[in-house]
Amino acid sequence: MPLDGCIGLVTLLRTAEAVIAPASDGKGGVMSTDSYKRQAAERALEFVEPGMRIGLGTGSTARHLVDLLGARVKDGLDVVCVPTSEATRVQALDLGIPLATLDEIPYLDLTIDGADEIDPQLRLIKGGGGALLREKIVAMSSDRMIVIADPSKLVRTLGRFPLPVEVVAFGLTATRQMLELVAGDAACAGEITLRRLASGEPFLTDGGHYILDCAFGAIPEPETLAEGLLFVPGVVETGLFLGVADLAIVAGPDGLIEIEAPDMDDETA
Repeated sequence: MPLDGCIGLVTLLRTAEAVIAPASDGKGGVMSTDSYKRQAAERALEFVEPGMRIGLGTGSTARHLVDLLGARVKDGLDVVCVPTSEATRVQALDLGIPLATLDEIPYLDLTIDGADEIDPQLRLIKGGGGALLREKIVAMSSDRMIVIADPSKLVRTLGRFPLPVEVVAFGLTATRQMLELVAGDAACAGEITLRRLASGEPFLTDGGHYILDCAFGAIPEPETLAEGLLFVPGVVETGLFLGVADLAIVAGPDGLIEIEAPDMDDETA
């Protein structure tokens, strides 16, 4: 069910809430969130054409896409892919998917990735898997980005999921304090914590950086916050993906919903 432009908040919220109530799979069973993720990935794969250069996302939803793409490649599909993380690279290699780097093919036709949150303007929070920097580089190097998700990722306002901010290790305490000040100027407040492994050691991104998770609860002005955070020395990148995604494919109890990014020319006319 394609929806042009900015989908209404009522439809978004109803779709998001519907995932709470399990749906039948038509065989006497119950559809799981994981099943919705795979359905969204299956639909996204329909946009892949022979000869394409594709960015492969990271995370639980993107893993379904890579699995499905691997089966297509085994059947003869000719594509070259750039992974957004070491985890995705290993998965793709195991499936025989041809890989390259952005140095070898700096322009991509399409990136398909998941998201931690999606708002009605197709603004995203990403980085729950810790690959936000590479994900953003790959997405911005692509002609088009498609986001795949289940309805739990749809929100009225970004910020329910803690916003990941990738930072360098040097001056961590000073960086965190500056983030708090900048967030306050953007009407955001909440605990900012260093992401750690189960062992207690700091989580390291593939680039060797730390991640600060910002539990703001709500981000009323994402553009203002993103601009301020990137002004802070020590910040490498943020998990706010604004104006990056072109299409979101959301699979849920009521089937597939396709949410297109608003036409910026229409908004500014």
